[in-house]
Amino acid sequence: MDRSPATASPRIFFSNPRWGVLSRSLAAIFGGYALASATSVFCAVALPGARGQTVLTGMLLAILVAACAALWAFATRSALRAWVGILAPTLLMVAIARLMGAWA
Repeated sequence: MDRSPATASPRIFFSNPRWGVLSRSLAAIFGGYALASATSVFCAVALPGARGQTVLTGMLLAILVAACAALWAFATRSALRAWVGILAPTLLMVAIARLMGAWA
């Protein structure tokens, strides 16, 4: 059976496990970065205390969140679940931080 790119169907092309690994890697790298950034901003506006202390706390917590996001991306059953599990809390924290006055 000839599997040249001209005759391969899209279903066979995307069923290759390499695409799942690539998607999970992108979710871990870029999604983890977005989640860490959102966590840092959210903590800066949501935590009580001096601005410098809340920013530092948010940045330290963001390092832990980025590592957990990378673990989550490869621990889930599917790449879609990895993306949803990273982007949902990111969007939630961004929305709440925006309502609390971030990026105003």
